[in-house]
Amino acid sequence: MQASTSTMPDEGRQILSSHFDDLEQQHLSSNLGMWFFLGSEVMFFSGLIVSYAVYRGLSPVAFELASRHMDLWVGFFNTLVLLTSSLTMAFAVRCSQVRDNRGIVRYLIATAVLGSAFLGVKATEYKKEIDHHLFPGPHFVVPGHDAEEMLEASKGPDGQVNHEVYRHNLGRFQMMFVFYFFMTGVHAFHMIVGIAAVLIFAVLAKIRWFSGYGHTQIEALGLYWHFVDVVWVFLYPLLYLIG
Repeated sequence: MQASTSTMPDEGRQILSSHFDDLEQQHLSSNLGMWFFLGSEVMFFSGLIVSYAVYRGLSPVAFELASRHMDLWVGFFNTLVLLTSSLTMAFAVRCSQVRDNRGIVRYLIATAVLGSAFLGVKATEYKKEIDHHLFPGPHFVVPGHDAEEMLEASKGPDGQVNHEVYRHNLGRFQMMFVFYFFMTGVHAFHMIVGIAAVLIFAVLAKIRWFSGYGHTQIEALGLYWHFVDVVWVFLYPLLYLIG
């Protein structure tokens, strides 16, 4: 990566806010604030994942059958797209460290494009599932072959169907999609926020609005972006691979 060739004499000088003693303290405080925020996000997603694990443990057959409707390879492709965006974000942070303003803009835009591609693929998945009446609500329909398998799984030792267990499994089949749409929807919302922030930072870097090449700000943004990617790394096996 090449260093910036700008002729502005003080563009790389980072501004020290009056309430900090030095730049290092300012930088550490910025990162600490982002880590506190991410800590609250970890608690939020951990609660969702634990709830999902409890329900899956109570109704493994229904959750496994519902999971078979997820497109494994589309999810895998999206995982690769997101991991690649983490790489481009890491390059953007590195460019801010070596004062390569063009590199910052280039890699931030690449990150936003990859994030948008992820959302586009996710939207096609949503459409397919909604078209098959798998969106939770009054129009939700349990596919016939899944209902038959749950009927078999609801038989007791005497070979008779326990209708209470059967109704229970039908409800949990839909519950799997409640978790799926809610967890991936919340993740998509975080992606949208992240993409908007990345594009804003790209514009600010382009017009050289940041002092010190925005190293502190872009590093904090990078932490957020990597966190969103890590969340997906947990969601993908939970939702797509259990079947």
